[in-house]
Amino acid sequence: MPKQDFATRAARDVARVPGRRAALLSAGALLVLPRVARAQPAYPTRAVRVVNAYSPGGTADVVCRIFCARLSERLGQPFTVENRPGAAGTVAAQVVARAPADGYTLLYDATAHSVNPSLFGNRLPYDTQKDLLPVFLTMVTPNTFVCRADFEAKTIPELIALAKAKPGQLDCATTGIGTVQHVSLELLNHMAGIRINHVPYREFAAARNDLMGGRVPLQSNNVPGSIGLLRTGEVRCIAHCGPPGALAVLPGVAAMADTLPGFETWEWNGVFAPAGTSAELIQKLNAEFNAVIAEPATLEKLNGIGALTRANTVAEFAAFRVQQIAFFERMVAMANIRID
Repeated sequence: MPKQDFATRAARDVARVPGRRAALLSAGALLVLPRVARAQPAYPTRAVRVVNAYSPGGTADVVCRIFCARLSERLGQPFTVENRPGAAGTVAAQVVARAPADGYTLLYDATAHSVNPSLFGNRLPYDTQKDLLPVFLTMVTPNTFVCRADFEAKTIPELIALAKAKPGQLDCATTGIGTVQHVSLELLNHMAGIRINHVPYREFAAARNDLMGGRVPLQSNNVPGSIGLLRTGEVRCIAHCGPPGALAVLPGVAAMADTLPGFETWEWNGVFAPAGTSAELIQKLNAEFNAVIAEPATLEKLNGIGALTRANTVAEFAAFRVQQIAFFERMVAMANIRID
């Protein structure tokens, strides 16, 4: 299975170096903001609308609000988060793809952005790579599998054995069809030769409530979402889906790749602008996002929830998106995931 260089590198950094130093961010990696002609008005002069493709309370919402709060303070205008969940992120993406290309409507999207071209094909109401321009990659984090504390399987080998003993009798919650959590579950089914049922939810909170209430025994999640659940004491993390070995933010939790070599799936978040947005404005936004992650207070918040990040340019994020779309095209085909 192809490695995801940016994500793998970030996770290995965090696995090896505890604490604030784990972020390995350098202000020297920030872009130099190009000189803007004096005749151009300052940006922003009014509120910026950030359309979040996911529901309140989930990882994408939490990380988005950390960035938007600091951008509001830095730039002197509100960066207002508008949650528009639905259809694996396509509802929000369509809104932004059709918005004016003036920098006042941005998209905050996640991994489904790179899964959707494989799932929906020409049924998407926009062209992912032509209509939405990369601005900044805000985080990457491994996916996870969590269960209720009283669930009988404690490890991935035990889970595989249980699923084989009870074919089709185990359920696993995700935050929707076509999400990277769904891909992770189907990849587990495929690589382990088992069948755990997929139970999609529209939002993270509903999935969390049913997990903790005992209505579903398992949830495909990510590191930030798992950390919050683990603090309750009612949930355990069976495995993370990063590189082999433990992560500093999840001590004692084995990697899926320790049992199923090559198994790596990642959640990522990023910011996009409508096609036609000027390169100068996108570079300015990228520089501001880079400045935010260079702040120790911001790093502490992100590291505390397991949201891994590092300085990145517009070109690096664009290349990352191309690689992710190709990666999930292979994963969707391998796991035979379909949207009817």
